Amino acid sequence: MNQQFNLTQVALELAQSTLHEHSFDQLLATVERVIPSDASALLVVQGEQLKPLAIKGLMPDSLGRRFKIAEHPRLKAICSASHALQFAHDCSLPDPYDGLLLAKTGDIPVHACLGLPLYDKNALLGVLTFDSLNANAFSSISMDTLSTLQTLCSAHFKTALELAHYKHHAQHSSALVQELMRDALTRDGGEIIGQSPVIQTLKNEIKLVAASNFSVLVLGETGVGKELVARNIHLNSARKDQPLIHLNCASLPENLAESEFFGHAKGAFTGAQNARQGKFQLADGGTLFLDEIGELPLAMQSKLLRVLQSGEIQTVGEDTPKYVDVRVVAATNRDLKHEVAQGRFRADLYHRLSVYPITVPPLNKREHDITLLAGYFIEQTARKLGIKQLKLSTEAQALLNQYSWPGNVRELEHVISRSALKAKQSQWQNPIVTITSEHCDLTPQLSNTVQVNTQNTIHTAWNQPLKQAVESLQFTVITEQLKQHNYNWAATARVLELDRANLVRLAKRLGIEVKKTI
Repeated sequence: MNQQFNLTQVALELAQSTLHEHSFDQLLATVERVIPSDASALLVVQGEQLKPLAIKGLMPDSLGRRFKIAEHPRLKAICSASHALQFAHDCSLPDPYDGLLLAKTGDIPVHACLGLPLYDKNALLGVLTFDSLNANAFSSISMDTLSTLQTLCSAHFKTALELAHYKHHAQHSSALVQELMRDALTRDGGEIIGQSPVIQTLKNEIKLVAASNFSVLVLGETGVGKELVARNIHLNSARKDQPLIHLNCASLPENLAESEFFGHAKGAFTGAQNARQGKFQLADGGTLFLDEIGELPLAMQSKLLRVLQSGEIQTVGEDTPKYVDVRVVAATNRDLKHEVAQGRFRADLYHRLSVYPITVPPLNKREHDITLLAGYFIEQTARKLGIKQLKLSTEAQALLNQYSWPGNVRELEHVISRSALKAKQSQWQNPIVTITSEHCDLTPQLSNTVQVNTQNTIHTAWNQPLKQAVESLQFTVITEQLKQHNYNWAATARVLELDRANLVRLAKRLGIEVKKTI
């Protein structure tokens, strides 16, 4: 009756200690109530050896030992058994704990020894061992009690091992993600390069607003570095160790926008074969950067407003709302006040996003920064192209400083890349490669295309088969519109009255590609 009571207590205590930080020690201490001993140990199977996870009554260094199963006959016998195994008090097999008992130095005299193999189905997970200097210590414990105890301990041990495994990998993954995220945020573009007065003002504004939890609206022309500003706001905030998640609103298909923002449950719609977290869930505790916010469909604007007001999100396909703690930094090259006046952007959302607006100055307003930025991009490009030393001639510097830079910092980066490649080709034998003004092509180009005169193309089309003539005209119209809209696909699609995704596919078929480099 006492054993039955003890087993009930064991079951309750094991159930309560499943999530305990020291669950292995708890397991051993709980079992000791049923099987009192002078020394006990819980060991896990690791290949061909047993590793102690918890001990009682053994020398502290026992935890550092690894017992090769083949070299310890008693442990080998326990591992080969299907049920509890008790050794005769006068068993001649050597004991693996000889000299390790705290209660006794030297060889263990005649004593009782009991082993309990722990299984998950037919797979051996580990063993429990018990030693007592009392030769008859375990004689009164029935096999039924040992069998029940084995079942309880096996189930608990399996759960404890799995939780320890998941916890280890979760901690490792979390540390790894933080390290990779920090590295990604600071490598190749983490710093805002420049010493001009407008950039100094921008840096001061970033530090000021980063310390708060306000929503920030980053304004500026295409290519000025709005994403870089968002990264610096995050890196200077209290959320810097949490995720910074990026979402380009211009690339969102309208029918999937809600899922991208808030996630979806399995089976929420056709094709939703698995549950998926949205960007708000991924950014919980951190920052969500919404690029090209001016392209967000009106239907999504109202749902975004609700999140900004209450922190409440509704996963597609689920009834229960969730709450997230996310700081939103949005960016746009549009005049949102004008968009509001035209009814294309919600006024209430605009005011929610622009609690603290920051305007990033265009490159032609950043006096003396062009040379600094050129030096930064030259160093990056030299590494990418394997050039030991790459420099910019005085004439090239003057040419870069005189240019108006309609494509801003992004255009400067691309010009340096193209110029370096040309300079390397013409000076491949030189230890120092110099970019000269001849290498600097300051006309924006679409990759894989050439500048085409529209009228010439139309005249040429008359002498082509219809299919080629149509493709030539499509090629010219798309490339011209892309150039006029700073290579922005969404803006070009609106002008051409096409779906953005369809436009990109058509352009790809025609050999048109806009390359963006980060």
